[in-house]
Amino acid sequence: MTSPIILALDTDDLATAISWIEATRESVDIYKVGLEFFLKFGSAGLQELSKQGNFQFFLDLKLHDIPNTVSGAVASIRDLKPRFLTVHASGGSAMIRAAADAAPEVAITAVTVLTSLDEPELHKMGINSTPLALATSLATNSVSAGAKAIVCSPLEVAAIRELVSEDIALITPGVRPADSNLEDQSRVMTPRDAIRAGATFIVVGRPITSYFNKSAQAMRERAAEIKESIS
Repeated sequence: MTSPIILALDTDDLATAISWIEATRESVDIYKVGLEFFLKFGSAGLQELSKQGNFQFFLDLKLHDIPNTVSGAVASIRDLKPRFLTVHASGGSAMIRAAADAAPEVAITAVTVLTSLDEPELHKMGINSTPLALATSLATNSVSAGAKAIVCSPLEVAAIRELVSEDIALITPGVRPADSNLEDQSRVMTPRDAIRAGATFIVVGRPITSYFNKSAQAMRERAAEIKESIS
């Protein structure tokens, strides 16, 4: 059974990313590679990470452009075979459909409302909606357009789960164990509560990766502890 933890490889150092993978392979089956890593190392970096074992990638590029451009971008990374590839749900139906058509074997993953955004911030941006209402609307529209997974705050996951089928993966960042600092996240939940609310996977970064500053063993134990807390 695939682990529900997706570990965020939020680093611009290749050796560090490899060390994090080595330390957590017993508890993690999917690793998230975002802009910080991908813009520096590109496809070659992913191929280097792949040498560390049999696992899958969550390629978090959050594509957002006109449909033709997004289609070309998705096609350009198709050979990397990520399990998940993110696009912004706010890009609209045509953009999401173009992404899905460009790589049918990849789970195009629509990002709804960033977990760093709360309702006052949305209003400052001219969006007169709550995070919940906006996230549910973006999620249902994205699924209708061909998205196979949704990224949302754990606070919206229960409502979205009621609106989409079980074969749609719901992925929640903004997950923090009870003993962790919230840092730059505004809307958070514990790993166990997020899964119980309907999440398929949780994205965890600093609550695990920060332990590498102590030792690889400390990081290994922390990942195992969080995985165990979910069951």
